[in-house]
Amino acid sequence: MTLLQIYALTAIVLTLKMSAVSVVQGRARVAAGIFVNPEDAKTFQASQGPSDAPEVQRASRAWLNDLENIPIFLILCGIYVAAGLSTTAFAIYCLVFTVTRIAHTIFYLNSIQPMRTVAYTVGAAVALALMIHLFIAVVL
Repeated sequence: MTLLQIYALTAIVLTLKMSAVSVVQGRARVAAGIFVNPEDAKTFQASQGPSDAPEVQRASRAWLNDLENIPIFLILCGIYVAAGLSTTAFAIYCLVFTVTRIAHTIFYLNSIQPMRTVAYTVGAAVALALMIHLFIAVVL
């Protein structure tokens, strides 16, 4: 695979993973029968409440964690592709980061510690390694 193909596949898989979290949020909201927005409560013939159900809040936090990590990684990946660096190293960065983000979501939604923290830490370490690689190969 080329760098661009690896990048595209990584972005697609991570986007699908984030979309799955949105589905989990929606299903949890409907299952709980509680909606924060009055128009949603009316549409789904449910109760309107001051806050989301705990399961919805947990999925929301998983989504926010993705928003704090995935875009940064994909920006770094775009720089890597533009620089035309090693395909093998890039494939490893992308594979490990993607697997750890999927694992993190599974662990987060199912309240599994310490594995959630392990998955997060490994993913963050991969992003840091990618940053260092880019700094050395592109900036210096």
